[in-house]
Amino acid sequence: MEAKIGQFLESIGTFFGGGDQIPWCDRDVIAGCEREVADAAKGDSEEHKSQSIMRLSWALVHSRQAEDVQRGIAMLEASLANSSSPLLQREKIYLLAVGYFRTGEFSRSRQLVEQCLEIAPDWRQALVLKNAVEDRIAKDGVIGIGITATALGLIAGGIAAAVARRN
Repeated sequence: MEAKIGQFLESIGTFFGGGDQIPWCDRDVIAGCEREVADAAKGDSEEHKSQSIMRLSWALVHSRQAEDVQRGIAMLEASLANSSSPLLQREKIYLLAVGYFRTGEFSRSRQLVEQCLEIAPDWRQALVLKNAVEDRIAKDGVIGIGITATALGLIAGGIAAAVARRN
């Protein structure tokens, strides 16, 4: 019985907490990537600079800090047009989808992840992100319905009380 109660409480926590499988990134990793980009800008090859910027973009969109995520999105959007290979473009689109997921823009994230899946239909990371996005959209809908039902119940209760008081 206690195990069932524990599972129930865990499912409620997961429902309201998000429970996605997208990794997070700490500030120290971002700082290391920023140093790597600065070092690469001092004269390394363009390929090394590009790889360093991609690692920084990855770290930023996986950050817990909203300003980091926004910075990562801006970097990726600015560099998307310069993508030479379809693989690199797919990676950037995926990271943009992660960034928009982190900011709560689930419909934009879903559009981008579907673009990824057009390029690579069996890409596991994109499929996991798509499931996470769809789960969040569904949960937001359920929460919205619950709030609406509660508000309607309160209004109906208020009207019923007012009518009862008149009689």
